[in-house]
Amino acid sequence: MINFSFSEEQDLFREAVREWLSKNLDLEQVRKNDTNHELPQSFIKGMGDMGLLLLTLPEEDGGSDADWVTATIGAEELGYADISVATPVFYLVQASWGYVINKLASEEVKEKYIRRAATGNGFLGIGVTEPGGGSDVAGYKTNLKPDGDGWIVNGEKTYISGTAEAVEMDGGYFVSGFNDRSKGHRGMTSVFLPINMDGVEITKRFDNYGRMAISTGGFKMTDVKIPKEYQLGETNRAFYDTMEGFDAARVLVSASCIGAAERALEIGMDYIKEREAFGQPLAKNQGIQFDLADMVAHHEAIKALIYKTAWMLDQKYQYGKFTALECSKYIGMVKYLAPHHALDTFRRVMYWHGAYGYTKECPLEMGIRGIMSYCIGAEGSANIQKIVIARETLGRDWTKTR
Repeated sequence: MINFSFSEEQDLFREAVREWLSKNLDLEQVRKNDTNHELPQSFIKGMGDMGLLLLTLPEEDGGSDADWVTATIGAEELGYADISVATPVFYLVQASWGYVINKLASEEVKEKYIRRAATGNGFLGIGVTEPGGGSDVAGYKTNLKPDGDGWIVNGEKTYISGTAEAVEMDGGYFVSGFNDRSKGHRGMTSVFLPINMDGVEITKRFDNYGRMAISTGGFKMTDVKIPKEYQLGETNRAFYDTMEGFDAARVLVSASCIGAAERALEIGMDYIKEREAFGQPLAKNQGIQFDLADMVAHHEAIKALIYKTAWMLDQKYQYGKFTALECSKYIGMVKYLAPHHALDTFRRVMYWHGAYGYTKECPLEMGIRGIMSYCIGAEGSANIQKIVIARETLGRDWTKTR
């Protein structure tokens, strides 16, 4: 018998997170964060105290040893609270990429960077995208040259989340590059790059369209000496480790989008019940009801698929019941569907609001700006997801792959 219920612990976790966020991150505070272009340090520390930061890590490394369904609940609730999805970005890059970093990291990196980040006093991120592209991991220009037992790294990364926060909190990034280009994607190695290390230069902070409360920037690496203790995982395995990080992150991205879409629907329903036109509330108009029904049907279907996908990740990690490729098909589906559904939901609900929906007095514009980043390509573009879905449905003999 299929069981769609959450465990008692997961229900209690959701209640606790929603209650804490309602007190510490209401829509007024989200607007302040968006306007000020920052997440208050006191709030980040509060997330650490709540156990929300790096919760997927083992307890001995500062996490809560949470499963992926629980991590997905956290992402959904953060998206519901912060419809600009800036706070969810801070959460998910650490819950997903932090998990991969921690799994591959030495005890030195764990002690200096990872455990500190779990308390809200540090930051872990992903430095993947390059000026020449992001989705084509095997096309990166970054190079790793052997230097004794370590590496000398040269390259540039751009459109990277949290660069300002990483500098301020003395954090670091998962960075991958080529140590042997003759082997193609099997010649890549990953390292942990402290952002304040000699040879690392922050290039700029982008003036983004949305999710303003967390920075997006870039950095250059010029002859950066990475000691052997900062290598992540095995030599020549970076491509596969990078794909694992993407898979985890895309599930949490999808959950934060579905949480934001749910909040948009609630904001919209409250409005159409109160706003009157031609002698009756807007909610009594069948045209509005049909619009609502369409959004709700898609919402519930996509939300169920997200939690199925999170469950599949747990089954993969805990019992080996699914392969990485079997999971990637479903991960591609939710990453493709959820951001576009959320964007469409914000757009249609803004229409309900008329002229008011076009003002910054209405919180919906924060959501439509933030969600757009995930439609464009943060953590993987829409067309890349389609390639993955088609490849794992038709089979690799029918699709173009390296």
